[in-house]
Amino acid sequence: MTTPCIICVAITGSLPTKQDNPAVPIAVSEQIDSTHQAFEAGATIAHCHVRDDEGKPTSDPDRFAALMEGIRAHCPGMIVQLSTGGRSGAGQARGGMLPLSPDMASLSVGSNNFPTRVYENPPDLVDWLAAQMIEHDVMPEIEAFDLSHIFQAAKMWQDGRLRDRPYVQFVMGVKNAMPADREVLDFYIRTVARLFGEDAPWCAAGIGPNQLTLNEWAISSGGHARTGLEDNVRLDRDTLAPSNAALVERAVELCGKYGRAVATPAQARQILGLTAA
Repeated sequence: MTTPCIICVAITGSLPTKQDNPAVPIAVSEQIDSTHQAFEAGATIAHCHVRDDEGKPTSDPDRFAALMEGIRAHCPGMIVQLSTGGRSGAGQARGGMLPLSPDMASLSVGSNNFPTRVYENPPDLVDWLAAQMIEHDVMPEIEAFDLSHIFQAAKMWQDGRLRDRPYVQFVMGVKNAMPADREVLDFYIRTVARLFGEDAPWCAAGIGPNQLTLNEWAISSGGHARTGLEDNVRLDRDTLAPSNAALVERAVELCGKYGRAVATPAQARQILGLTAA
């Protein structure tokens, strides 16, 4: 519990729209402003998706480049993590932004069910994305929607397909995937410690109303926390979140409740083994 807590803000995602919450940042300029507010509130990782002119998800490298440039200009030292998620493109287009060499990128190493579709991550695409991350010096964040994904990440690390020790994020509360279950989370935590080392950092993300629950479980267990409008557009059942920063502020309050310092950008980079900004 002496380790400072890294707060990741997932600013936009692929699904939320301004009809869901007017605060969801869609244009790159809005995303930069929203990220800066979240950074000032205490977030040290920005998990980024981009949208096209119609507000639809895209993997357009030019849009990612503009967003990265803005975050680095306005949020000194913040860790930029780009999404290779499947809603933004198909096949190798999902990794088209990796040559930009962001600090980190998300990597899903297995498939699972989503609310209305299968989230497909075939082994050949996973291996290609992982190889691109090595080539372009990008640290992967493993998005674990299932226990098997943790074991697959360990296997890939052991055989060299992942250069860096995986930073595993447990994603809980997606309909038709892993629910938010405390006993499962505790098993996940023990499994990461067994496979990657007792000092291996990990993160947890809760979807929708599970966001606050997972923030509290992670922070109180010595892990790191993800929040943001990608995963949850509300403060509570009756109140829309006014900004990404408001959700970050809520996670910061939980850090205070459990005696955790909030990691600075330099501390977050040290914890994750990233080079200084």
